[in-house]
Amino acid sequence: MMKILTVAQTRQAEQECAKSGISTSVLMENAGKAVAEEVKRILGTVKQKRILLLIGPGNNGGDGLVAARYLHDHGAQIGLYLFGQRAPDDINLRLVRERGITCVDAAGRKNLDWLDKYLSSATAVIDAIFGTGKSRPLSDVFGQAVDKVKQAKEQLPGLRIIALDLPSGLNADSGAVTPHCLYADNTITLGFPKPGLYRFPGAEKAGKVSIVDIGIPSSLADYVNDELLTDKWVRSILPIRTLSANKGTFGRVLVAAGSINYIGAAYLACSGAMRVGAGRVTLAIVSSLQPILASKLTEVTYLPLPETSPGNISDEAANLIHQELKQYDVLLIGCGLGQTPAATRLIKSVLLGRKKILLPLVLDADALNTLAKVRNWWQKVPDNAILTPHPGEMARLTGLSVEEVQSDRIGLSRKMAREWHKTVVLKGAYTVVASPEGQCYISPFANPGLASAGTGDVLSGVIAGLMAQGLSVSEAAAGGVYIHGKAGEQVRDRLGDTGMVASDLLPELPLAIKRLKQNPAE
Repeated sequence: MMKILTVAQTRQAEQECAKSGISTSVLMENAGKAVAEEVKRILGTVKQKRILLLIGPGNNGGDGLVAARYLHDHGAQIGLYLFGQRAPDDINLRLVRERGITCVDAAGRKNLDWLDKYLSSATAVIDAIFGTGKSRPLSDVFGQAVDKVKQAKEQLPGLRIIALDLPSGLNADSGAVTPHCLYADNTITLGFPKPGLYRFPGAEKAGKVSIVDIGIPSSLADYVNDELLTDKWVRSILPIRTLSANKGTFGRVLVAAGSINYIGAAYLACSGAMRVGAGRVTLAIVSSLQPILASKLTEVTYLPLPETSPGNISDEAANLIHQELKQYDVLLIGCGLGQTPAATRLIKSVLLGRKKILLPLVLDADALNTLAKVRNWWQKVPDNAILTPHPGEMARLTGLSVEEVQSDRIGLSRKMAREWHKTVVLKGAYTVVASPEGQCYISPFANPGLASAGTGDVLSGVIAGLMAQGLSVSEAAAGGVYIHGKAGEQVRDRLGDTGMVASDLLPELPLAIKRLKQNPAE
């Protein structure tokens, strides 16, 4: 995984670098060079491309000057728009001047005309005005220049806007933005990702985020508890598939899901578990609905639940589920069960009854809605449970508003995971996985295509399927979130993000795992 550092933690890492002999000037040189290489990757080539760099007065501007030099040496046509005076002995400014790179002082009305003209034929704009820790309002000359860039983007949609470290005006810690903050197509962040890049509204401004190494030893951030999920880490925890395996090798999942109004939820949850490799999946569903699911879920086995009338679960169903639990490795409960009195009694009887559950749990949807109405429910549910709420369910569980939940997703997830002593998966853009020990794992994916009914049921099945194969609670939760997100990216690449439906994810899940195993790159 990759640690996510706040401004204070980033400064501490840089100070430790200085103590060990890695100076600011060395980090700046590394940063500029790495940014230039990433810009080449983003644009395909930089030869003969006209690239404008907005250079601020501080270290972010210094990084931009170094990047400008390397981009020039790679064949780009560079223009620099300088905000504020730099020190007379600024070596990076001297080196760009020696190359004959055009440098225009932002002060003065006439220079805005130069900016207009340059933008009219530019390929890309690199925002290197303010970096980490600078979220002051962009006013006067800064705001005027940024407004010019926005106007150029409207006229030339192909103009690529690239932020260096952060879009200027975005708070690195909170994700708050100032009115002039640019919408970047790409953000190249330095050394470590910053929390504000994964918190809204900042996340909306950052575009596609890439992280470049600038020479800060990763060991300096070992103490940090927030981490960004990566291919490399997920690959390392994927279950091993031995040649001598049988279906018992890969675990058994019992899924209690579905009702007359939400038949699809049972299908999606079971399919999610199967598609990530679970050896056997059994669906516990009322007898009257079992024939409908059997025609769609060929590979699943069934535990038909007794009914008092078609669709109404009998109180004996909980006893039947408890009797069968010893045959399984994980129980997933809640997807589409509904909130009828009978369904609520079933959930309470299974989770809060006298018979204790020893195997790991994945709790979703109506299981969470039921628990939200029970005082101190977390004291009665085993600690090896994973909760998978969307923001509305998290609001009900905590008594907060959805807006309050969304305002600090990482902080709230960490707080509740500790208080409840459960693993919490707060779904949404940049899904957060929080452990009772205080670790938080952030998904790098934000995909509006996943904002449709049923995708959460697939995720719950994925997590349960991974846990059945022997992954720890936190590994299954974080790994499941990442694989689910990867599958969503693959569907978006193929279909776009409009009209994507939950079942589109199912055939992509094994492909996502296959690609993770085959690709040794981060």
